Amino acid sequence: MDNTIIKADSARGKGLINGGGNKPDIKKKVVIWAVLIAAFFIIGFLIPDVENMGVLTILPSAFLLFYIFWTKRILESLVLGSIFGFILAYKGGFFWPWSDALLETMINEDIGWLFIVCGLMGSLIALIERAGGAYAFGNFVAKRAKTEKGTLLWSWLLGVVIFIDDYLNSLTVGSSMAPCTDKHKVPREMLAYVVDSTAAPVCLLVPISTWAIFIGSLIEQQGLAADGDGLKYFIGSIPYNFYAWAAALIVPLVIIGIIPIFGPMKGAYKRAKETGQLAPEGSEKIDIRGDKEVKIPENPKLMNFFVPIIVLVAATILTDVDMQAGILITLAFTFFFYIFQGIMDEMEFFDLVIEGVKNMLLPLIMVVLAYMFAAGNEAIGFLDYVITTATANVTPQMLPLVVFIVLGITEFIMGLSWGMYVIAIPMVIPVALNLGVNPAIVIGAVAAAGGWGSHICFYSDATILTSAATGCDNLRHAFTQAPYGILGAMIASIAFLITGFVAV
Repeated sequence: MDNTIIKADSARGKGLINGGGNKPDIKKKVVIWAVLIAAFFIIGFLIPDVENMGVLTILPSAFLLFYIFWTKRILESLVLGSIFGFILAYKGGFFWPWSDALLETMINEDIGWLFIVCGLMGSLIALIERAGGAYAFGNFVAKRAKTEKGTLLWSWLLGVVIFIDDYLNSLTVGSSMAPCTDKHKVPREMLAYVVDSTAAPVCLLVPISTWAIFIGSLIEQQGLAADGDGLKYFIGSIPYNFYAWAAALIVPLVIIGIIPIFGPMKGAYKRAKETGQLAPEGSEKIDIRGDKEVKIPENPKLMNFFVPIIVLVAATILTDVDMQAGILITLAFTFFFYIFQGIMDEMEFFDLVIEGVKNMLLPLIMVVLAYMFAAGNEAIGFLDYVITTATANVTPQMLPLVVFIVLGITEFIMGLSWGMYVIAIPMVIPVALNLGVNPAIVIGAVAAAGGWGSHICFYSDATILTSAATGCDNLRHAFTQAPYGILGAMIASIAFLITGFVAV
């Protein structure tokens, strides 16, 4: 971790705690929040009820994006955006529905799964680092990849190999490759882009992944496929997931220089070259490795990196792609594997498990707030309005392109691709059947939209977890990745347009 960043952040924290010269700023922010809440109530009482809101359902999303760009603060933006949505839905009685939604979010099965899986992934990463596995892996890669391009290509290849789940992919590849790319002075934004733009696209293109199983189950729920056959329909949609194909292939083209570094990423490279600061300011807050010195064994062994990862992938596959079962089995295995080597005792093992979970708390809280914002949008019918309006008068030939663009933008606003799938697939499949469009094409468009919107969103789960793993501020990661995501979306849009007129 760059000492300049840590010292700068410490100085800011000290000023806030001791009340240095920041009291006027704090008072100003409190006043701004009070004015915003008052404005939310005024707007909430002036606009129609939910059933008649129409285009006004865009208001919380418009506010959220404006506030993020204005303040560069995502946590506060998501809190205010969710409150705004609930005020529009429930007027003066918003508090209890908002409070109930928070509780429902926290006891939601998906959130519980997220806390268990991602929290314990943080534990596994902490254990691998302490066992010297990450250090040994860094030396292993350094001997084989002696250039910047080499380390980035290794990152891409690892991302392709670990195709089971995008969370597993991002957290494993990001955390293990950051020390390697740091040696070659690669800005963290570039590593985050390579990791993020490989993880979800690969999961969308491989039938044996959590994404495939999830989307396949949604297809079955809509009656398009019999129980157990949903995966077949998902496989049929893979050739039409043009964004996933484009994103996964653009990454190596950028690494080897066929596609040049452009947009905000150029600024990241300039900063790294001129100042030596690899991580953008504020990254230490989200970095799951933190800034603590890790005690490394005298003779770090490569097997202490690869064996737990192999067990994790194998256990996940053998339990019907159940990541929760996979990580629990892996931690149980790692307990005996590391302790029998004398690397640590049982007390240190469990201390590291807790430390790893603690390192994941900020990313997980951000995901919870993104769920809350999505709940506010759901309360006012935002996604229903967007899909209904977009598909009302669309032609069969234009349906794939419209679905991809509209849902991609919607996902950029909502930040939760799987949440979008739950709502969008049941609405879009009947439209495709009524228009005589091959459902596989539309399913491919919906899946592609989720991947694209997630990549360019500042607060999506993919953006947040990739940022945590690579030690890169999530706002900067989203900014620097967006141009490449838009390039992939342009290629996908052309492909969907051609497919609409050729295959429909």
